[in-house]
Amino acid sequence: QLQLVESGGGLVQPGRSLRLSCAASGFTFENYAIGWFRQAPGKEREGVSCISRSGAWINYADSVKGRFTISRDNGKNTVYLQMNSLKPEDTAVYYCAVVYTNQPRCTMSPLHDYWGQGTQVTVSS
Repeated sequence: QLQLVESGGGLVQPGRSLRLSCAASGFTFENYAIGWFRQAPGKEREGVSCISRSGAWINYADSVKGRFTISRDNGKNTVYLQMNSLKPEDTAVYYCAVVYTNQPRCTMSPLHDYWGQGTQVTVSS
């Protein structure tokens, strides 16, 4: 059974950091590119970052570039999102998602095959 389980969310003050994890099981992890997405109340889901199968291709939304870092450990079937210098506008439910691909790139399009259940990130003083 395919599973994606996010963890690491919580309530933090502006300027602080959080590290999200997404643990995968039930499929061949290294055959999938991975994306992190977020959805704030009343807003559409948006792509935050993505990483290719090998980890060699990475992309970030302009709003998080320089503050967030995505990485993956294919040996542990886990992808991470290190979030630094958090801002109130980063408040959202964060989701990881995977898409099967034979391409060396990744995409922040929402057209992914499987999604996790999400983890809440709240940035507030």
